[in-house]
Amino acid sequence: MELLPIKDLPKIPSLKLAVVGHVEWVTFLSVDKYPKAGCISHGEIYREEPAGGGAVAAVQMSKLTEEKVHFYTALGKDGVGEMSYHRLKQLGLEVNVAWREEPTRKGISFIDSNGERAITVIGNRLQPSSNDQLRWDELTNYDGVFVTAVDSGGLNHCRKAALLVASPRIGIETFKRANVNIDALIGSALDPDERTLLEAIKPSPRICIATQGSLGGEAFPGGQFKAFKLKKAAIDAYGCGDSFAAGVTIGLSSGWSLNEAISLGAHCGAQCSTLL
Repeated sequence: MELLPIKDLPKIPSLKLAVVGHVEWVTFLSVDKYPKAGCISHGEIYREEPAGGGAVAAVQMSKLTEEKVHFYTALGKDGVGEMSYHRLKQLGLEVNVAWREEPTRKGISFIDSNGERAITVIGNRLQPSSNDQLRWDELTNYDGVFVTAVDSGGLNHCRKAALLVASPRIGIETFKRANVNIDALIGSALDPDERTLLEAIKPSPRICIATQGSLGGEAFPGGQFKAFKLKKAAIDAYGCGDSFAAGVTIGLSSGWSLNEAISLGAHCGAQCSTLL
């Protein structure tokens, strides 16, 4: 599959989009080398943001469409949850929150000089549930929904949208219980857990995309595709896969061809890797 330059892609129409998924309050720390037992490493750049697959994809979709993307998520009733909620609204999202007694999950992302990252998460992943008083019925009117974390009932609600794109991180048991048809499943071939789930989920998704980082990836159907060459040095690989999924979701929701949708996703992933 030959990817298309961004200038050759169609114009993105007005879309009603949603993301259903998880948030982690992540500390990003650029280091000269990864920490090792007994050693001291030095941090160069430090920042904190609400991240995680759901938040990253929702913000990317909002930036691309220049419209409010609705984000269904769960946060703890704590200071971190409050900060995440207000920051996500500041980033342009319409945030629909199920508040939990459990603490909001945190994470630390160490970024080395090659732009690769090693992530440590702290606490359980909080996710929205079909039992939460969220605006599930509204999804019937949506052009596309991307899902990273939800229960089986919630996944059935998401199926009401015209297009349903999912991450294998939802979990095999949730897919089995939901028993819904997925339009596109997007996961990482470099992650052993995600690679296994990409092959195991039934009913088989109409489209399955396995990304391979800087090597590109493979779509079924469609075949292999290469990643775009970066115009700047890679700074941070965090969020590239979720940015890719956001672009693909927008493309498919717009009625574009699979090649066009993957091309937009690949542009988003490449751009994400050069930003910090």
